[in-house]
Amino acid sequence: MPEAPAQVTQVDPLPARGSALEVLRVSTRLGLTSFGGPIAHLGYFRNEYVARRKWLDDADYADIVALCQFLPGPASSQVGIAIGLIRAGFRGALSAWLGFTLPSVLLLVAFAYSVQQVGGVLDSGWLHGLKIVAVAVVAQAVYGMATNLTPDRARITLALLAAAFVLAWSSAFSQVLVILVAGVIGWRILPRVELLPGRPFRLGIGRRTAIVSWVLFVGLLLSLPVAQRFTESRGVAIFDSFYRSGSLVFGGGHVVLPLLQAEVVPPGWVSTGEFIAGYGAAQAVPGPLFTFAAYLGVLSWDGPNAWLGALVAVVAIFLPSFLLVIGALPFWDELRSRVAFQAALKGVNAAVVGILLAALYDPVWTSAIGAPEDFALALGAFGLLVFWKQPPWLVVLLAAFAGELVSRF
Repeated sequence: MPEAPAQVTQVDPLPARGSALEVLRVSTRLGLTSFGGPIAHLGYFRNEYVARRKWLDDADYADIVALCQFLPGPASSQVGIAIGLIRAGFRGALSAWLGFTLPSVLLLVAFAYSVQQVGGVLDSGWLHGLKIVAVAVVAQAVYGMATNLTPDRARITLALLAAAFVLAWSSAFSQVLVILVAGVIGWRILPRVELLPGRPFRLGIGRRTAIVSWVLFVGLLLSLPVAQRFTESRGVAIFDSFYRSGSLVFGGGHVVLPLLQAEVVPPGWVSTGEFIAGYGAAQAVPGPLFTFAAYLGVLSWDGPNAWLGALVAVVAIFLPSFLLVIGALPFWDELRSRVAFQAALKGVNAAVVGILLAALYDPVWTSAIGAPEDFALALGAFGLLVFWKQPPWLVVLLAAFAGELVSRF
């Protein structure tokens, strides 16, 4: 059967480039208000970068999310770095990471200096309110992305199948497998649309820079253990441990915890009790869970300048994300401009919607909704976000206050 000719459609031009200061301002607000873990972060990002500011559209956003699902490391942080790179180049990427990461780093450093006073945070009502508002944020992201990325029965079916598979087989690799299979289905079955003119990301970097980034990523991964053995330096040892953790974990978020535990507890840098206390604190702050490294860095570093350990650990665990995004995005950009690959991306984007839908249930819903009043609060937050168009930071504050109020009665 002859292949149907590709349809042709015109795309809107990308918005103008912005400044690093603009990216820093927006990402800092996200870093102060993005509670709920990596999946919720993607919801906050979409609301801010796609729906509100229109720095990119849902298709471009889903492409970036799909790419970061393939890469090891913290997916939500990598999405932010990629958007910053597209918006304002290298300085934009650094600004996006700094704004999103620094608030939780400072909070966790403070927790580390007063680790004995952290007890009870997991049972607080305001923290439960933050978990509930994450349900509304992820639901809003699923609703908005499904409207744009699953407009027909074929892609709706693909999204539902992806959600069912991810729920049935819960692992980081299941998400990668779903994205790969969905891409093949899109390539073979879904209609092809040729984008004229092409709309590549305006990165300001080419394949040569990408190759250098890959060489640095692999080179550091191989050379740091050797350097640590020869220097016997505590700073090099910490950098090596956290760089390896940031390089080898797929799925991000909670998946990195076993790796970090194996790196810091057996050598005696941190006790098991201190590790668990810091993990509890990491759940109570906004921003990426990888900033748990700041807490561990403070406790791992000898001497009065324990903040230096936090700096080394945070830079080391996030450096692979920068190198991987810079190394992958130019090649991804070239691939996504091809008609056949665009058809595959239709399937991939539908799968991303399904993965978010699965995450809306587990872990977001299952960890937050345990009583009728929880569901009522989640419905109220969803209504404020979707129908009343209230800013996420305000809804977050209201949900934290409501959660604390409910816990007292």
